Amino acid sequence: MAGVLACAVPLPAGYRPGDILAFHRRDAQALSERADEAGFSKAMLWGGKPACLSIRFTAAGARVRLALDGRAPAGSRVRLESMARRMLGLTQGVEAFEQAYREHPVIGALLARQAGLRVPVAATPFEALTWAITGQQVSVAAAVSIRRRFIGSIGKPHSSGLVCYPDPEQIAALSPEALREAGFSTAKAATLSALSRLVADGGLPLDDWLDAPPITEIRDRLLGIRGIGPWTADYTLLRGFGWMDGSLHGDVAVRRALQLLTAAPDKIGEKAAQQWLSAFSPWRALVAAHLWASLSNTAY
Repeated sequence: MAGVLACAVPLPAGYRPGDILAFHRRDAQALSERADEAGFSKAMLWGGKPACLSIRFTAAGARVRLALDGRAPAGSRVRLESMARRMLGLTQGVEAFEQAYREHPVIGALLARQAGLRVPVAATPFEALTWAITGQQVSVAAAVSIRRRFIGSIGKPHSSGLVCYPDPEQIAALSPEALREAGFSTAKAATLSALSRLVADGGLPLDDWLDAPPITEIRDRLLGIRGIGPWTADYTLLRGFGWMDGSLHGDVAVRRALQLLTAAPDKIGEKAAQQWLSAFSPWRALVAAHLWASLSNTAY
């Protein structure tokens, strides 16, 4: 029996739906997500059941709908609204950041051009973490291709025609060879296998941390997993929990955008980028997002 949940989420004045839509338009083949000018749909597992999340933007706010191929578990409605607010970046406090730095001699003009920018957040911290691992040291296009093959090989289909992003239990059941066939390197396959087993067994309770993330503990736990370094940990905290203070100085695009913004004659190294970003704590990751966005109007 199918179940449908729905809620309405108000949006602040000047909200930028385009940033959210670009993130869910990464894969032009639209295997797991599809987006148009008014909203997006995304297939995902909800309590182990295939579901399709739909968020449509209107003048009054965002209309959120979850269609499940099965009954909704208890507590789903509250969880749905909380997830939608997080995915839409409504917990990020960007107004305080812009107020503090709108007169800044370097980034003030950037903030004026990109006022209201929020970071799109993944549906779950696990998806954010696996996306971060997928994107390590490869282009966005290559990461999207691997992600598509990965979802297509093991994802469960939803009745909408979209394919659900795999959960930890599904990935933990795979052999490293199966992950390599999807396009992951030997090292990434080993990291994904170990990580998925850890999450599936409760050793890394990512979802339990959503309401009040213990950032230091999460970061330390992630860094203790072979194959996860500072960039992956901080990117996961940004995309999975909406944490705004990760220092993404190791990101090539951040450094390239910083070079252009400051008109530096030479490439900016990680140490120099780290030092420059440190002045903006507790908003370093949001500054990085503005730097990403300054390079392109596509997903970052």
